[in-house]
Amino acid sequence: MRLLVIDGNSIANRAFFGIKLLTNKDGRYTNAIYGFFNILLALLRESQPDEVAVAFDLKAPTFRHQMYDGYKANRHGMPPELAEQMPVLKELLTDLGYKIVTAEGWEADDILGTLAAACAARKDDCFLATGDRDSFQLVSDTTTVLLASTVMGRSVTQVMDVDAIREKYGLEPRQLIDVKGLMGDTSDNIPGVKGIGEKTALSLVQKFGGLDGVYDHIEDPAIKPKQREKLLAGREMAELSRTLGTIRTNAPIDTAEGAYAVGEGDKPAAVRLLQELEIHTLIPRLGLDGVAPGAPAGEERPALPEAEIAPLPLDPAGVYQLATRPAVIEKQGSKKVVTRPEQWYAVQGQTVYPLEDADLPRLLDAPGVRLEVFDSAPLYARAMAAGGWGSAIAWDGKLAAYLLDASAARYQVGELAASYKAEAAFDCPDWPDAGRLASLFETMKAEVAARGEDELYNEIEFPLAQVLADMTRLGVLVDRQGIEAFGVRMRAKIEELLARIRQQVDDPSFNPNSPKQLGEMLFDKMGLPHGKKTQTGWSTDAATLEKLRYDSPLVEDVLEYRTYQKLNSTYVEGLLKVIGPDGRIHSTFNQTEARTGRLSSDNPNLQNIPIRTELGSQLRAYFVARPGWVLVDADYSQIELRILAHITGDEHMQEAFRSGEDIHRSTAAKIYGLPLEEITPRLRSSAKAINFGIMYGKGAFSLSKDIGVSVKEAESFLQQYLATFPKVSGYMDKTIADAKASGYVSTLFGRRRALPELSSSNFNVRSSGERMARNTPIQGTAADVIKLAMVRVWRRLRAEGMESRLILTVHDELIVEAPEAEAEKAARVLKEEMEGCVQYAVPLETEVGQGKNWLEAH
Repeated sequence: MRLLVIDGNSIANRAFFGIKLLTNKDGRYTNAIYGFFNILLALLRESQPDEVAVAFDLKAPTFRHQMYDGYKANRHGMPPELAEQMPVLKELLTDLGYKIVTAEGWEADDILGTLAAACAARKDDCFLATGDRDSFQLVSDTTTVLLASTVMGRSVTQVMDVDAIREKYGLEPRQLIDVKGLMGDTSDNIPGVKGIGEKTALSLVQKFGGLDGVYDHIEDPAIKPKQREKLLAGREMAELSRTLGTIRTNAPIDTAEGAYAVGEGDKPAAVRLLQELEIHTLIPRLGLDGVAPGAPAGEERPALPEAEIAPLPLDPAGVYQLATRPAVIEKQGSKKVVTRPEQWYAVQGQTVYPLEDADLPRLLDAPGVRLEVFDSAPLYARAMAAGGWGSAIAWDGKLAAYLLDASAARYQVGELAASYKAEAAFDCPDWPDAGRLASLFETMKAEVAARGEDELYNEIEFPLAQVLADMTRLGVLVDRQGIEAFGVRMRAKIEELLARIRQQVDDPSFNPNSPKQLGEMLFDKMGLPHGKKTQTGWSTDAATLEKLRYDSPLVEDVLEYRTYQKLNSTYVEGLLKVIGPDGRIHSTFNQTEARTGRLSSDNPNLQNIPIRTELGSQLRAYFVARPGWVLVDADYSQIELRILAHITGDEHMQEAFRSGEDIHRSTAAKIYGLPLEEITPRLRSSAKAINFGIMYGKGAFSLSKDIGVSVKEAESFLQQYLATFPKVSGYMDKTIADAKASGYVSTLFGRRRALPELSSSNFNVRSSGERMARNTPIQGTAADVIKLAMVRVWRRLRAEGMESRLILTVHDELIVEAPEAEAEKAARVLKEEMEGCVQYAVPLETEVGQGKNWLEAH
């Protein structure tokens, strides 16, 4: 029999601190619960137990507190964000059939020890899952510790058996109790012997076998005089510390075989709770797919009428709700097989219409039809492929869900229906979400209106979906031969650099892509500074290598080698893979991903086309116009700083923009008290870094690295800036205060971003929230402006009967492909619509160019 015993408090604590704060839309924290079950599922896979026990501490003092008043006296209280999750975690574990074990006056460690001893007596295998190394003393031939943690949101487990303990410490597991007796434990405030650290304690126990052996041989010459003095003075504390650090094996709990078999629990209640917490991804992973959520206690659900299933009428009319029934994927052997494909369906009243391929185009542009859909993007694509525009689509629930919660990992009808407590109008087992679709949509519409986001939805997000679908349909023409030739040059340069690197290290097989080989070369063999060791070896990330750039020509070559590799693999090879049969790249624009409201794109990600280096910007030359056409490019000039000037009301910044001054030179002149003509490029560069640093919440340390000065100088620059532009400082302080009070920040268009980080008791998490509070209203407003401009440009080009078409957006830039005869008019449309879409205290300005390719036009 195999027993898995989980140290509940320890694992929950590791999960909480290993995953960023997560909340549901009601503000309930969920990250510890989510992380705990990630770890639990990994542990179950690794240990394959027959029984599972989950041990928790109780708040009452233990026998150790009675022995020593100072025991755990320096422990900070549990963060409130974690404390509120603990009872919910226990409730969910119970609903899933797991047994929770506690004992008043005893710690969870003692429960682990007691169950491990019981397994040893029966010669059963016991696995102890914990994040606490104290449990290493329990390792034996039958007991293995699974040291669990969460790294970057992923569960990581280190297996510690007898051999692993011997290899790591050079001791038997039980001897670790004596090590703790000597060195103490600062986390539990176990005193140990004052002045004896871990290294000394380990060497003493290794030599003399244990605490008693140390004192039996206290006069041994191997013990240095100063150590002997400390050991003699601290003998009483050493013996007390050994007792405090010894995990007991006689806690008053059930140790019988079979006592911790996982029971049936209350799975409908578990599903309901997971849906309330909005941790929907755990439902299938916990084997709860197909389990209907239970009703809250005391609530009875009335019987529902059965839906009518019918084919779509030949002449549909009226209002329909459209969504997809998810595909069913089953594992058959080692393969996953789609046993039922995704299918669209429409609902009208209590009738469900499964839609065939031929039904969709007919419905999407049917006169007199209003379609309320969930996810309009693929529907617009279907309509446009059939020669229509999706004119019947009147509302999109996925876009509403994004506005209401931009931080969600995904948006699915079933999950949202549970989160918004949508009422079912009818029962339909084959189309389970159909009955709640109308209620869900009405609830979301009401919430969008209640939050004042109607205009944002109707004027920007909803019409933009059609614009993006058209841009994806049109795509952008590329010069395949030019990209291929660029790739040949890249690969030749890569080979040249690789040969030079290998020559410098005198090793023909040296692999600069291997962090291990590179780290050993730079820090072990060459002895370069700035080395930083991680769990896997020397760090060779970009930040580390940048610090070493001028210490060795090898580092410069490695950085250049990486640059060429990135360009070749990501952009040359990557772009060639996605060129369509028409010679154009049809990137998909994502409208519901970024929390700030910005767009992203994939297949390929055109937002990341490198432009900051001359080499990277050359890629733009291979995005071209068709023969007889040109690309017209319009780019907002310093839009985020202009929004900052408008939002803060700072007269100095506003006047600089109105007068057409260089804002960074003007800022430098104000900070340093110099005339504009005396501002050097270095002073302008510093002012530019501060201008943008203020928006992104950078402190003196980050700023010092950006402008190459000491932290003290950077702090002085920041203080001068804030004194010169007091309204900027006042705005930032007020934004953070308002966000802490309300739990969110808003753009000028009313787009909200929830910031649970601001209420965290953890300083680093809270500081991160403050940076997002400063930045989001500015970056988010800029995103809203560019989206509104896209809608206006797209509509105007069509309204004026032009052939020119909007084909691409990258950050604050719009690109139109226009016939040469329309180029000037297209440029005028871009400039007028982009600059005129909002009226702020400072004018928005665009820089417009045109050319046969993107590089020429920009």
